[in-house]
Amino acid sequence: MKLKKLLSGLFSVFVIVVIAVVAYFHQPYINHQVDKVKGMYYVHLGDKAYRVYNIKDAILFYNKGLNLYPKHYGAWHNLGNIYVAYEDYSAALDAYSHAFRINPKMMIARMNYGIVASELLGDFDSAIDQYKKTIKTKRYLIDIPFIFNNKLSYYENKAIAYYNMGVTYRMKSLYATDNWEKQRKYINLAIQNYQKSIDIFPDSYDAQYNLGTLYHITGDYDRAGRCYCKAISLEPTKYEAHYNLAVLLKRLGHYNEAYEEIDKAVTLITALDQNSALLEYIASVMNDISRNVYNNEEYKRYVKYRETLIAQKKIKEIKKENEKKVKKSKKMHRDYGEPISDGPVFVDKKEVTEEELDEAIHSDFGSCPSYHYFDPSREEF
Repeated sequence: MKLKKLLSGLFSVFVIVVIAVVAYFHQPYINHQVDKVKGMYYVHLGDKAYRVYNIKDAILFYNKGLNLYPKHYGAWHNLGNIYVAYEDYSAALDAYSHAFRINPKMMIARMNYGIVASELLGDFDSAIDQYKKTIKTKRYLIDIPFIFNNKLSYYENKAIAYYNMGVTYRMKSLYATDNWEKQRKYINLAIQNYQKSIDIFPDSYDAQYNLGTLYHITGDYDRAGRCYCKAISLEPTKYEAHYNLAVLLKRLGHYNEAYEEIDKAVTLITALDQNSALLEYIASVMNDISRNVYNNEEYKRYVKYRETLIAQKKIKEIKKENEKKVKKSKKMHRDYGEPISDGPVFVDKKEVTEEELDEAIHSDFGSCPSYHYFDPSREEF
């Protein structure tokens, strides 16, 4: 028994000696691991501050953590986001570049670098370089049903990278006004990248709308019209596509349809409380179109449309009035705990549900009656 205790004690001493020897001869490694643990702790504190928008403490803790453990690419990325918020764009690019140098597959850091470089600093070539590297990044795709799936985020990032590259080439074309050949080249590259983005995710309003504007600029009116109609179907309450489609239809001499679209744009701008200068400018375009409408043979069809629009506006007014009544009723019964129904909307003594009303408004603003001008095989989009 004593021998067993002695051997156990000797073994413990031996282990301690070995650890001491290893620590002595590998002091840098031990120090590195200690610093890494401390650094991770400070990054953790930085993450907590970052999540609650305590920016000052987040910067302090991230910098402390990165001084101890500079290979934490997540901290570099978050630090870059903070510098963008503070408009220190050079520092933001430096932070993002640290992140993707440590982790070359960190696509979001490359894309953020590209956005800041192109849209805030005008460094288009650096931005395009990072977008291309984002697209070329290979990742292991894992699809475990109901547990984990990174396929969607991977393809979304590629689509966004193509879209951002299209935006960058479009911006680059604006600076090449003294060289038509270069400008045309950049516009074509923008078109190609927008189309590649749409090939991955066709239901992107921004990609469809921006591709439409470039086709519009280059005189490819059929493709421009189809893109505007698709954009309208995706986001009926965004006025830009309605306005551009109106301008295109006016250019092609389809004044009734042009007036319909410009009227929708004005309605949406008014509803969104946009600035008066924009509304005044679009109203002038609307007046110009209306002069042609009144001399058009299809004026009767236009009048019929206006009557429909007035009816729809009446529906909205009735809906608002009903909502006021419901709010007043809720206030009166609040203390009694009685269930209060929102109640139906009545139009011409017919009950219309809120869902049906929203669907009707969406259907009106989301339709594109002029689609057949751009694709004869279809009447309407």
